[in-house]
Formats: sequence, C-alpha cells, structure tokens
Amino acid sequence: MEELEPLPPREGMQMWLDRQRTEKAEETVQSYFYRVRQFVEWCESHGIDNLNDLTTRDIYAFDNECRADGHAQSTLNNRLGTIKLFLGFCADYNAVAESVVKAVDIPSLVKTERVNEEKLSRTRAEEILGNLTTYRHASREHGLFSLAWESTARLGALRALDVGDCFLKNEHLDRLLHYPEIDDTEFDEIRDVVQVPFVYFRHREETPLKNKHEGQRPVAITEDVASVLRGYIMVNRVQTMDDNGRAPLFSTEKGSGRMSKSAIRRVFNIISQPCRFGADCPHGRDIETCEARKHGLEARCPSSRSPHRVRTGSITDHRDRGWPPEVLAERANATPEVIRQHYDHPQQLRRMESRRDLLEDGEGDE
Repeated sequence: MEELEPLPPREGMQMWLDRQRTEKAEETVQSYFYRVRQFVEWCESHGIDNLNDLTTRDIYAFDNECRADGHAQSTLNNRLGTIKLFLGFCADYNAVAESVVKAVDIPSLVKTERVNEEKLSRTRAEEILGNLTTYRHASREHGLFSLAWESTARLGALRALDVGDCFLKNEHLDRLLHYPEIDDTEFDEIRDVVQVPFVYFRHREETPLKNKHEGQRPVAITEDVASVLRGYIMVNRVQTMDDNGRAPLFSTEKGSGRMSKSAIRRVFNIISQPCRFGADCPHGRDIETCEARKHGLEARCPSSRSPHRVRTGSITDHRDRGWPPEVLAERANATPEVIRQHYDHPQQLRRMESRRDLLEDGEGDE
C-alpha cells in the first residue's frame, strides 16, 4: 500500500473548497463549508491534526455524535454525504485511507424524507396572480412572480436577469448578436426560426447561475407574462444601472441597483400571504398583531412561500400538465432524476389526466 502523505484537516478542507469553486456556485460552496467545517473542528478537538491518522473508528464516533444530536434524517444525509465527498477528494490526494471513506455511512431516505413538499399549489398560484393582476398590475412583484411561476427559475436566475435578457418583441432578437455564444454566421438562420417572447438566463461572474455556464438557457414564456414584463419595464421599473454598468430587470433604488436575494425572498413571502390582499387570515391570527406582518418576519406566516417553494410548485405543475422530465429538465436546469426526486410532488388525479392521451396510443395509464 502506498504511504499516505500528511495533510492537516483544515488545509484539506480549503483545497477541496477551492476545487468546488471551479465547478459550483458560491452558495453551494458555502453550504459545503458549513457541513465540512463541523467535521474539521471535530477532528481538531480530538487531537487529529493530520488526516493520515483518521481511522474507521473515528468516523464511527463522529457519526454517533451527529445522530445523538437529534438531527433529521435528511440533515444527516446531506452532512455525511458532503463529508464523504470531501474525504474522497482527500483520498485521491493520498491523504486518507480508502477504508475511511468507505466507513462514512450515509443514511438512506425514503422519498418523503428527501423532499420538502411545502410547494406552492397551482390553486394558490392562480390566486396570487389574480391578486397581482387586479391590485398591482405590471408592478415589480407582478413581474417577479409571473416569471418565476412560468419559467420554474431559481431565485438566483431571476436576480441575474438584465432588461437586455428579455426578448419580448421581434426587434429584440438583434441583441443576440452581442451574446458571445451566438455565432455571427448563424444569426440570420436563428433569427428566422426563433420566436418571441422568451428570456435568456445567462451566467456572469457578478451574477452567477447555480450551474454556471451549464445553467445558461433561453426559456420561452407566454404572451400574458410578456405583457406583464413589458408594462413593468415601460412604466414601473426603477430606471437605474447596477454597480457593473448593467440594467437589472428587477431593479431597486437601494444599494447596488439590483435587488438582493433577501429582498426577492421577502417579496415572495409577502405576496403569498392571503391577508395582504384583503382576505381573512386562514390561520385564525389577528392581522393587526400578527408578527408575520412585521418587516423581516414575513416568512413566519404559514401561508408564505419562498422562491424555492414556488419553483417546486411550478415544476410539479408542469409535470401535472404532461411535461416529460427530460424536456422539463432543460427548462428548469435540473437533471430528470433531480426533478423526479426533489420537485415532482404530483396531484395524482391531475397526473392521471395528463397521461390519458397515452390510452389512444394503446399504452394505458398503468
């Protein structure tokens, strides 16, 4: 067996995180950091200052401590799964024995433990869209929610959009000439076949997409959503540039000129509260004293839904309307398997109806 080469746990963690930054979004890297840091601190507190010294018994002891803390199975699955990736990287650099990597026991999860089913339902989405259309037509909130529900986009992708990434009229297609991924020699052909409206999610260093350049994609939208965006851009958008000289689609007078992620989350939490549009509280709370009506506490309303829950509901709705996972994967920038495991929470009767056309092909429902 080849002799191991010394590597301090904290140095190994930094090496691994640096490698992840070349492939993953910074938010993902930060989540990795928090999970692995706990393991590194555990090693240091137990006198393990060289990863060569890690044994399978150490892994067993750390695992026991994690489970004794009472964390949910999904939390343990994420934490131990990340640590196993980290140790596998260290093994590749000959700092950890392969037997140690194999000793990390990742808890298996049933589907209900793998996913959070607190999605936004189609019924609630239609209620929110109706309220926005009636009371805040073509507002920034209307544009944000309409586009999120239609496109299945992540929060970061919505934030990254510039006005120039919105192709809402035929003359906007000329903007494609400025996209480095569009070959000038192909432009005339592309212009002849591509139809508007659509938005083009693009990765830029200052506004990264989760999967970086792999996340770049045009996404078709309906004329209804395009109309909302056109009205918002023409009338209600704050006419400003961000710190990088770009015109953010969802702009603000504060800070850099581009909405922050926390500001976007707050918008979604507010507009998904029924009481914001005159309805009685469905949870029996006094609207005048409810803490979820206070700035920064909106997420405490049981009816509030974050951008991620809107994405989950949107992907589910696409599936319920018959979109195959392989096709939806390109629109949502997620693998078909991830869609099936983490986002596909069907209403079974609606899903049955979406498959009814298969009966005509002689395939049957089951």
